[in-house]
Amino acid sequence: MRIADILLTWYKECKRDLPWRKDKDPYKIWVSEVMLQQTRVEVVKSYFERWMERFPTLESLAGAREEEVIQYWQGLGYYSRARNLLEGVREVSVSYGGQVPETKEEVVKLAGVGDYTAGAILSIAYNKQEPAIDGNVLRVFSRLYCIDGDISSPVVKKQIRELVEREISFDYPGDFNQALMDLGATICIPKVPRCPICPLQKQCLGKEKGLQQQLPVKKKKTPPLPVRLVAGVLQQGEFFLLRQRPAKGLLAGMWEFPAVEIQAEEDAIAVFRQIFLCETGQEVELQSLLFKCTHTFSHRKWDISFYHCTGSPGNIPTGSRISWVNKRDWGKLSFAGPHRKMADFFVENRKKILQNR
Repeated sequence: MRIADILLTWYKECKRDLPWRKDKDPYKIWVSEVMLQQTRVEVVKSYFERWMERFPTLESLAGAREEEVIQYWQGLGYYSRARNLLEGVREVSVSYGGQVPETKEEVVKLAGVGDYTAGAILSIAYNKQEPAIDGNVLRVFSRLYCIDGDISSPVVKKQIRELVEREISFDYPGDFNQALMDLGATICIPKVPRCPICPLQKQCLGKEKGLQQQLPVKKKKTPPLPVRLVAGVLQQGEFFLLRQRPAKGLLAGMWEFPAVEIQAEEDAIAVFRQIFLCETGQEVELQSLLFKCTHTFSHRKWDISFYHCTGSPGNIPTGSRISWVNKRDWGKLSFAGPHRKMADFFVENRKKILQNR
């Protein structure tokens, strides 16, 4: 019996009930796949449903403001994904009449769409024989065929792609790809696969050789670089000094309380006051520590402390991205990572914070 037939039979009986599987709308599939990148399914469900309430169609998203789109993405991280999704959707609206194209050549040209996302859209929405190979599929096939090479290497990825292309169902490629996704997410999981309930256990060379827990082989990631930051919360009446991050780079275009990166050997307070003055035009004194947290990105780990600051208003440097923003308008802003936590903390503890000043 072919692997595809076994998988499809299992999938029909055991597939996960997911909101983006209710129909084969390519827009919904596109959104779900972008959301699922580096985010767990259980987390994505509520975000996807909220997103679809606000942006139910491709055209409704194409006409939305980027600031609002980022707000609806807030909490999923990797905000470039949301910006690329918006850019890609707008391109489809303008160049393809609002209909997601049906060829690999056209789909992969859309902003933020790679081989995996293209394969998922084309196979699930249009029944095209395109593989959708993500980390789950790489893990399943490395065990299934006992591949002991590093799955992050181009050579091994090419080898697995050829195997998937050979095995993919001719009639139901979308279901085949989703079956592999589900198998990798629920049974052929990292570290300790659930081999006794796997529909492919008899076909699995890794299990036959007792290597299922050693596979896949993957190069260890470099741990994120620890970074210490001090941020200043400066208030004048109902207005707070905020900074919008640059249009490109980490947390692009998002808002934050002005923060300064501190090196290990530096006097944190002195360096903060000096750079804060230079960047914002405000001479301040640091008072009480309001809030402290860590926030991990793929390559950096922020350890950030937020201090209540006092000082007389100064002139904001021309051309800076610094603004005095009324607290009532915070809900309209997309705060960057831990700065959203600080804003929420202030709102929830405002009376207590004011009493302690």
